[in-house]
Amino acid sequence: MSAAFELSRPEHGGRYHVTVYQQGWRLGGKGASGRGPADRIEEHGLHLWLGYYENAFGILRECYQELGRDPRRCRIAHWRDAFFPDGHVTLADRAPDGSWLNWGAFFPPGAGAPGDPLTGRHPYTVQSYMVRAAELVVALLRSAAEQEGAEAGAPDRPSGTPEALVDAALRLLRLGQLAGLAALLEAGGLLRGVLERLPVAPADLALRLIDALAEAGRRQLESVTAADHSVRRLWQVIDLVLAGLRGSVRFNLATDPRGFDALNDYEMRDWLRINGASEQALESAFVRGLYDLGFAYRDGDTGKPTIAAGVGLRGAVRMFFTYRGAVFWKMRGGMGDIVFAPLYEVLARRGVSFRFFHRLEQLRLAPPERLAPGERPYVEAIELDVQAEVAGGGDYRPLVDVRGVPSWPARPDYSQLVDGERLENEGVAFESHWDRRRVGRRRLEVTRDFDFVVLAVGGGAVPHVAGELVERVPSWRRMAASMETVATQAFQLWMSEDMEQLGWPGPPTNLSGFVEPFDTWADMRQLIEEEGWPEEPGAIAYFCSVLATPEPAPPRSATGYESEMRRRVRRNAVRFLERHVATLWPRATGPDGFRWELLMNPDGGPHRSGSDRFDSQFWTANVNPTDRYVLSPPGALADRLSPLDISVDNLTVAGDWTDCGHNMGCVESAVISGRLAAHALSQQPPLAEIIGYDHP
Repeated sequence: MSAAFELSRPEHGGRYHVTVYQQGWRLGGKGASGRGPADRIEEHGLHLWLGYYENAFGILRECYQELGRDPRRCRIAHWRDAFFPDGHVTLADRAPDGSWLNWGAFFPPGAGAPGDPLTGRHPYTVQSYMVRAAELVVALLRSAAEQEGAEAGAPDRPSGTPEALVDAALRLLRLGQLAGLAALLEAGGLLRGVLERLPVAPADLALRLIDALAEAGRRQLESVTAADHSVRRLWQVIDLVLAGLRGSVRFNLATDPRGFDALNDYEMRDWLRINGASEQALESAFVRGLYDLGFAYRDGDTGKPTIAAGVGLRGAVRMFFTYRGAVFWKMRGGMGDIVFAPLYEVLARRGVSFRFFHRLEQLRLAPPERLAPGERPYVEAIELDVQAEVAGGGDYRPLVDVRGVPSWPARPDYSQLVDGERLENEGVAFESHWDRRRVGRRRLEVTRDFDFVVLAVGGGAVPHVAGELVERVPSWRRMAASMETVATQAFQLWMSEDMEQLGWPGPPTNLSGFVEPFDTWADMRQLIEEEGWPEEPGAIAYFCSVLATPEPAPPRSATGYESEMRRRVRRNAVRFLERHVATLWPRATGPDGFRWELLMNPDGGPHRSGSDRFDSQFWTANVNPTDRYVLSPPGALADRLSPLDISVDNLTVAGDWTDCGHNMGCVESAVISGRLAAHALSQQPPLAEIIGYDHP
């Protein structure tokens, strides 16, 4: 959608006619959502936007402005109606005795809002991140001092020449081990000054300051008793930040043109470990939460954490150091309502064509014998299965009105389809990789039907739809061989009591690092008034995590596989509610376990008893190749395809699985990639305007 948005801009003067071929009835891929019974929002999982999503917010803000909805008729008319800032984050932490503790934090608002024009010094440099990390160390040291009852004011901002900083640091280091928090704070302030002046200031001095701070920090961490949980967590984070700084200096990241990508052959925990991070810090809730956020577990096994060090560090520093407005932004609707319906409406107005119910089967390359000497391979045909035809031969109208908000339904509108009643009765699963039913086939020919192709499927689908490219083009073969994906699982609850009644003690939050099989939870109470229940729920909760599945996925003949995975997710969810949710919501359970009567039935019909009431809720097993989350393991990032790659003459790629400069699975990566794909075809937008794209 980002590539289509860029290519259909009026500034191009209609040079590009864009047609989107979409499997099934809705846009969005992993971000698709639908309105189910009682207009409830049914998502693929939990979608939170982060405050550093500059490109994603930038395009969506433009989209809402161009859409120009009347706020008197549509309650979500402006992007500020669609999103609201949320600075609350909770990590579930294991105490030394094995019990669970909730570690809540509020990140203060950042200046401005994501998508605002950047002003002042460009924040997206390794050196800028290092300086911010040193400032964070000072802030954490001051917080630790306050919690331990010590006096600790803010250190003076270092000034003077690099030589003067060196003299001050050496005087401090000659004292031997840094004693007292005042000396630690002074060392932190000096470290910030040294990092600001790299490479003029000597790197070995920065390392000596970091080592002195780390040694003192380890002594503090070892001295903290098991009961001092909040102080222990602070020292764990200080330990991790200092390890990251030490590694950044040792690996010369501030001057290496590859930046963080220079670290992508290391696994993140391993890299932090070789740069001095303690095992206690590496097993902390903070680190587990980062892995949970990125579904970073090979084969869906939480015993196999994996993320490339450069990817993990870039994501962490952007998340914590460059957010604007808030660290998280929540939506007042589903991804379909808030993101893809507005994009669809704007693109349709611009003249973009949409062909729903078209399943991509294969990209066909021109035979090698037809290529002229030196001519690159090119896509000569696109083969599609037509899943359904629109009655009367017109365009399928995909959106429904939910009290003034254009939205995607959770099921297609069969009344618009030829033989729609039969398709509905047969239960055709239009979005399933394993449902191969079709009503026809379509073959698009180069120069007759298209000139250029943007392949924007989910990364897991590439081997299935681009087999010839994988076989004939070396870069595609390397990429396909190294790409790893993981299935995810999610469920949503609508409950009759609110969170206070259920026993949650704090404000609405986003929690991660919890026990498997569902390590992440978000309080989604803001959606209550956006849905259409006869009697409003008291609470809405979303849970998600990885799902262990066979890799690769079973063949297309395994028609029962998706249903079996859905049954597995249901079992996981019921077991989780019976065994673990009381840790979060102590009053959601009674003498017989989870109080199943809390769950609300959207159709108003009679309730079942016990855990059978769970069947009225929503859950999903994201096992389709297009739905699987693409991992960023060490050693594989160099094989990713860039949208700027021209190894296939008339083809570019888009998606969070591409080499886009922010190579992790998220909305921002997908948007950056889409903008790069548009640049590959049109030279617009300029690369300098793609924020955070810092490849050389």
